[in-house]
Amino acid sequence: MSSSTERLQKVMARAGLGSRRALEAEIDAGHIAINGKTAGLGDQVRAGDQVTYQQMTYKVLSNQPTHRTLMYHKPEGEITTRDDPEGRRTVFERLPPLKDSRWIAVGRLDINTAGLLLLTTDGELANQMMHPSNQIDREYLCRIRGEVSDEQIEQLREGVLLDDGPAKFSDLAVGETTQGHTWVTVTLMEGRHREVRRLWEAVGAQVARLKRVRFGPVFLPARVRSGRYEELTPKDHLILREDAGLVSQAVELTLVNERSGARSSRPPRANHTKERNRRRH
Repeated sequence: MSSSTERLQKVMARAGLGSRRALEAEIDAGHIAINGKTAGLGDQVRAGDQVTYQQMTYKVLSNQPTHRTLMYHKPEGEITTRDDPEGRRTVFERLPPLKDSRWIAVGRLDINTAGLLLLTTDGELANQMMHPSNQIDREYLCRIRGEVSDEQIEQLREGVLLDDGPAKFSDLAVGETTQGHTWVTVTLMEGRHREVRRLWEAVGAQVARLKRVRFGPVFLPARVRSGRYEELTPKDHLILREDAGLVSQAVELTLVNERSGARSSRPPRANHTKERNRRRH
């Protein structure tokens, strides 16, 4: 962290005391205190502060977590969400289980796109890599139906207008043409919804297959086959943080239950339910 303070609801959510949205409602209702004073929305905490919530007191401590990051070779047909009402397979079903954290997908790939998907337990890294202002490039291998004209290439390099604004490929390299298809490698500096496909459609071309082969400095190695994953080494994770403009070692604030001395645990669910019902009436 570049700062010694963090928002109260973020630290509490990290400690498992509820979602940020739910905790913001609790702060707004005056149910949480910092150092004995009722907390307000926007309040921040630092190491050494005391947080009181539901008759329990927690101490804020600085922590250096050990994060994990995976390269996953997503096959076509999987979605990049945790749950799907339609019962489709999600990428999270193939990942190794975690005990005290969760996998965060660094961006998404649509159901018909295969290739490299980064997943990490490091929320700071995920947010940094996904933020449009950081201009982290993504490289894709496209299989385009038919031939690609010089005019289409020029349009895609200069930029076209999509329904959500102008867009272009920052780099484009045409490969060989086989069996009525042209292979093209393209690079984007952002990750808007279906942007690669929409760019090609805007110049009258159709993508038959699409595969992401690189995200920032991470390439999808040939040894990681479809549906498989490989974990980055701790050293590579730190290098990835530095490449994203972060300090190499993450520092986070966490809560410890002062009574037990243990890491915080979620208060009894009944308390949350009772409180929500009381506020409704």
